[in-house]
Amino acid sequence: MISTVKLRRKNVVNAFAILLDNLNYAEKKTLADYLFQSIEKEQSIKEQDFYSLYGAWKSDSSAEEIIAEIKNSRRSGKTRIIESFD
Repeated sequence: MISTVKLRRKNVVNAFAILLDNLNYAEKKTLADYLFQSIEKEQSIKEQDFYSLYGAWKSDSSAEEIIAEIKNSRRSGKTRIIESFD
C-alpha cells in the first residue's frame, strides 16, 4: 500500500509533468538548469553539515590523556551512600 505522503508526491510530480508539456525547449532547459542547481546546492549543504563536525573537539590534551580523564571520572565501583526508604 502506498503511503499518503508518497501518493501526494506522485500527484505533484504528475501535475508538474502535465505543465511541462506546454513549455518550449528553452523554457524546459531553463527549468532543468534551475532544478540541477537546486540539487547541487542541497547536496553541498549536506556535505558542509557533515564536514562541519570534523575538528569540532578542541583540546590541548592528547588522546591518551582524554581517555584517562574519562576513565578516572567514572563513578562505577566507588563507594556510594544508599539511603533507605524507611
